[in-house]
Amino acid sequence: MTASEEPTRTEALAARFDALRPRLVRVAHALLGTVADAEDAVADVWPDLVVAHAREPIRDLEAWCVVATSRRALTMLRSARVRRETYVGPWLPEPLHESTHGRPSPSASAASPIDPADRVTLAESVDYALLVALERLTPAERTSWVLHDLFGVPFDEVADVVGRTPAAVRQAASRARRNVRDSAPRLRIDPIEHRRAVEAFLAAAAGGDVGALVAVLDPAVVLTSDGGGVVNAARRPVHGPDRVARFILGILQRMDAAGATVEEVVAQGAPALLSRIGGRPDSLSILTSREGRIVRVDIVRAPAKLAQFARIGPADGG
Repeated sequence: MTASEEPTRTEALAARFDALRPRLVRVAHALLGTVADAEDAVADVWPDLVVAHAREPIRDLEAWCVVATSRRALTMLRSARVRRETYVGPWLPEPLHESTHGRPSPSASAASPIDPADRVTLAESVDYALLVALERLTPAERTSWVLHDLFGVPFDEVADVVGRTPAAVRQAASRARRNVRDSAPRLRIDPIEHRRAVEAFLAAAAGGDVGALVAVLDPAVVLTSDGGGVVNAARRPVHGPDRVARFILGILQRMDAAGATVEEVVAQGAPALLSRIGGRPDSLSILTSREGRIVRVDIVRAPAKLAQFARIGPADGG
């Protein structure tokens, strides 16, 4: 290859890498639970890819990139678990916002658009309740289950990422599968049914009636609020319809007093409610429904986890 041919080859590789970026970010995000870390994991792969591809052309670029991204994410996950042990209050994953989830590749000016089929995968495979459940797994269990069960990576390749035998990662994935099934059953929720549950919740909350709000909450409902020690949030999860209802109405009263506005956005492939005060994102509320009632209310308030929503204007949320 001549010197003049090298930039063209690198540009072609960058274009292919950029096309893979949305999938790679989703893989890393499912492993890490934070958007910035997921994007960093993907960005770190690029220099290694250039070197490896120059040494010997990579035949299956997607498989190589998924494995490389997963290795980097696993290293970051092990470090993150130590930091989360000292986190102030409950730690909630940072949901992806579809229009801001990728960063440009070294040769591109903007992230690649999301393919419609990828939106379906994101919404059905990595819903927010599932992300919360994944936090209970060990790094090896989480990596084994996410890569194999969600993204279809063969156990031989998963073993290469985790640094264990294929038999060991099979066992890790099996343990993870049981834990996920027990803590977050992967029920196929009808989007129309979920929308009705959310609308009933919003109508009851707007009415300010505790009894009406309790009626739309599941008996096992839990509310978790993540402020990261930076802003006010409940230090422990709130359990039970009556307590959750009263907590929510208290939040709404404070929001009204502060002149907050609320808009619907797409977070983790599903509708969510973003509140702003003075134009600045204040909280993101994600509702999970089951059999027509709200079973989870997750409120993200940590400013760092709302950064991607600060990059969108109020009219761009949906």
